[in-house]
Amino acid sequence: MMVDITNKDIVYREAIAYGKIKLRKETINAIKKGEIKKGDVFTITRIASILAVKNTSMSIPLCHNIPINHVDLDFKIGEDYIEVFVNVKANAKTGVEMEALHGVAIALLNIWDMVKYLEKDEAGAYPYTKIEEIKVLEKIKK
Repeated sequence: MMVDITNKDIVYREAIAYGKIKLRKETINAIKKGEIKKGDVFTITRIASILAVKNTSMSIPLCHNIPINHVDLDFKIGEDYIEVFVNVKANAKTGVEMEALHGVAIALLNIWDMVKYLEKDEAGAYPYTKIEEIKVLEKIKK
């Protein structure tokens, strides 16, 4: 059953979520050089994540549909990883942490999809690639 938020006030809500994907160093270098076959990893990932945030209630059945005011993504590229930070803002009756988490999860999955041809071993497996540590870093309610 969906939680009843009828009598809650509309207030400012913000959440920042984080996640990390481990990739081969060669894959990171290909991303940096713009050599990924499917295109610009960060531009496409940004769009995929924003769409995910806006459609969270379509993927998570008991989430409320929230009018999103703003979505921002930041990426940190390491030697063998990419970190994703998604910041979501809204004026709503309920929080936006699920939207931020959904945005991070889809961003990481999109990165994996775009580079999987570089990550596969001879058997078609992904011995090094992994998604780690998806979590909420901050939640604000004013």
